[in-house]
Amino acid sequence: MKHLLLTRPLPERVIAAAQALFRVDIRDEAGAMSIAGMHAALNDYDAVLPTLGDMFSADVFAGINAPRCKILANFGVGFNHIDVKAARAAGVTVTNTPGAVTDATADIAMTLILMSARRAGEGERMVRAGQWTGWTPTQMLGLHVSGKTVGIVGMGRVGQAIARRCHFGFGMKVIYFNRSPKELTFEARQAVTLEELAGKADIVVVAVPGTAETHHLIGNDVFAAMKTTGHFINISRGDVVDEAALVAALQAGQISGAGLDVYEFEPQVPQALTTMENVTLLPHLGTAALEVREAMGLMAVENLRAYFSGEAPPDLVN
Repeated sequence: MKHLLLTRPLPERVIAAAQALFRVDIRDEAGAMSIAGMHAALNDYDAVLPTLGDMFSADVFAGINAPRCKILANFGVGFNHIDVKAARAAGVTVTNTPGAVTDATADIAMTLILMSARRAGEGERMVRAGQWTGWTPTQMLGLHVSGKTVGIVGMGRVGQAIARRCHFGFGMKVIYFNRSPKELTFEARQAVTLEELAGKADIVVVAVPGTAETHHLIGNDVFAAMKTTGHFINISRGDVVDEAALVAALQAGQISGAGLDVYEFEPQVPQALTTMENVTLLPHLGTAALEVREAMGLMAVENLRAYFSGEAPPDLVN
C-alpha cells in the first residue's frame, strides 16, 4: 500500500477516503511545512497532499536527488506555492482541485462587495463597541450596489461565477479584462486594458490565478485609474496586488474602500490596512465551508487514486 502524507488535518470524510486507498500519515500542525519537512516528505512518502503555504519551490526540489514521492496532489485550485516546472524535472506530478472551489469563492467575493460598499464591517464594529446612538437618515451612507458596473479581472470559472451573481442578482453591468474573449450567456464587455476597466467600474474584483505573470498585476496605475468612489476586491492571490500601492491609494483617498480575503505576505497583514475603517478584512475564507473542503479533498484523493492506478489524473497541472 502506498504511503501518503497529508500536510494538514483535513475533514474526516476526506481522511477516510484516503485511508481506504493508502497508508496515511497526517501532520498535526496547522502551519506550513518547513524546508526540512518538505525534504523529508519528498524522500519518505510515495505521495504528498499539500496545500497553501507549503512552498515546494525550485530550491526544495534542488535539495533532493530522485525523490520517492511521485505526486503532489494539491488541496486547492491555486498552485503558485509549487514550482511545477521543478517538480516535473524531478519526476513529480502535480494536480489541483478546480471546480469545487468556484461557487464558494464567488460567494466570498459577493460578501466582500456588499460589506465594502455598504460599510458593514465598520457598522458592526460600531455596534459591538457600544457607539451606535440610533438610526438617522444620513448614518453611514455607502454605495448602492444594484445597477452599478462591476469590472472583473480574470474571466475564468470564478470570474464568470462572480459576474453571473452580479448581473443576474443585482442587475449590474459587467466589464472584464482577460487574455482572450469569452463566450458568455449574459451581456458583458471586454476591456482592452486594465486601466480602461478600472476607470469604468464602480467595483473592481480580481479573480486571476497566482502566477509569475500575474505577480503585482494590480498596482499604482490601476488604482490611479479607478473612480474615487470605487471599491477594490481581491479574492485571487495576495501577491497579484502590490499591497503597498493599495495602502497608498486608500490613504490618499484615490479609492473609497477595499475588501480583501488574501494578502501579499499572508498571514501577515499590514497594520495600515487593519486600522482603516473603509477596509474589510477576511482570513482567507474563500472555500471555508465543510462541503466545499470535503469536495476539494475528495478531488485530491481521486487524483491520487487515478495516478497510482496508471490512469491520467483528472486535474493534472501542466
